[in-house]
Amino acid sequence: MNDVALRAQLDETIQVARYLQAEIGRVQRVAGILIDLLGAGHRILLCGNGGSALDAQHFASELVGHYRADRGPLAALALTPDTAVVTSIANDYSYDDVFARQVEGLGGAGDALIGISTSGNSANVLRALTAARRIGMVTIGFSGGDGGGMRGLCDHELFLPFADTARIQEGHLMLIHLLAECIDDAFAEPGPHD
Repeated sequence: MNDVALRAQLDETIQVARYLQAEIGRVQRVAGILIDLLGAGHRILLCGNGGSALDAQHFASELVGHYRADRGPLAALALTPDTAVVTSIANDYSYDDVFARQVEGLGGAGDALIGISTSGNSANVLRALTAARRIGMVTIGFSGGDGGGMRGLCDHELFLPFADTARIQEGHLMLIHLLAECIDDAFAEPGPHD
């Protein structure tokens, strides 16, 4: 690949970052919702497929571990890494149910579900969001393009109006880090400088 093509890809990534800069108020509102529910003892469940599954695991790891600030662990769980659970649900029911069944078993009113799908049309993520709404969970969607089927299923939408999957994935990672920064700041333990 020549340098012109690589520079064009970087220019697209910069456009995604600029879009997020313009939408920072929306990001802060979602961060505030997550901070409030975590502070009240609720948990965050996350789901997605492929690269979005890794994003779900990444965000959960930033919450249970920490992003940059020292703080206690926060209740977050990606619904993607347990192959026994995922494959048993897929085998006994349907792959479209692999997240919804977990939401019904692990989620509760006041918890949050973050569904991640670059297209917004992943059937198993949509079913999970539907199940979460039914039991009174806060629903948050990360998607791209026009939001796909996620539109209307999410209480809070963080959609990136771009078509290229790689750029959407990069934007989702930026969102995760922005939200993690806000959450770390809210729960940071006082240090010797305070």
